[in-house]
Amino acid sequence: MTVTLECRDLTKTYTSTDPPTDVLRGVDLSVRSGEFVAVMGASGSGKSTLLHGLSGMDRPTGGTVHLEGRDLTALTDAQMSRARLTRIGFVFQQAHFLPNLSIRDNVLLPALKAAPREQRAVLERVDALLERFGIAHVRDHASTQVSGGQLQRASICRALATEPAVLLADEPTGALNSSMSREVMDAFTDVHAAGTTIVMVTHDPACAARADRVVYLRDGRETGTRALGPWHAEDAARREDELLGWLRTLGF
Repeated sequence: MTVTLECRDLTKTYTSTDPPTDVLRGVDLSVRSGEFVAVMGASGSGKSTLLHGLSGMDRPTGGTVHLEGRDLTALTDAQMSRARLTRIGFVFQQAHFLPNLSIRDNVLLPALKAAPREQRAVLERVDALLERFGIAHVRDHASTQVSGGQLQRASICRALATEPAVLLADEPTGALNSSMSREVMDAFTDVHAAGTTIVMVTHDPACAARADRVVYLRDGRETGTRALGPWHAEDAARREDELLGWLRTLGF
């Protein structure tokens, strides 16, 4: 199967501290097309830094990142911004929606910027996404007028509206209660089932159990990986128990 996203010997050192802080210490990761990978680890293990490095939001100190065979670390800032806009979807813990725009317009904005000459197709795609994720009825609401679960589903729509090669998610359920978390993870499961490549950082084993594979970081290094196989809802409890047992061997 084709590798969509790959990093080799990825390092990140912050020199603003004394002594400098090594956050990533030579991480290797390959994500196949259509794969769902969860990244776990204790606070400060480098999970979010890894995701930011994979997305080009933060340039690594060393190593390489390839997206669809293209070396992102060799791009200029302008080229990187374009690649991030058109080939990478990002879902954050907080939605970061513009409060003066409706849910629909917030979802539309990056998609129209990515493909300004395809306005009709973009409008149709966004409306289809809002319908698909069950939030078409709040499309004209402001971000302050919807639930946290609805807002995160809108964030997923925004991330998918540009038809990216990979969807990256940084603690997408971190600010949600258990019911809303399941709602959002059901949406991620649907996205994955449709063939989207996903890399998700999470601290929640129930969320990580939805993935095909879990990668564990400690002190900026990968210390283990666990293949879980395809997700089936009726097998959720067993998968989570299996994952928790493995995580405990790693000191989680």
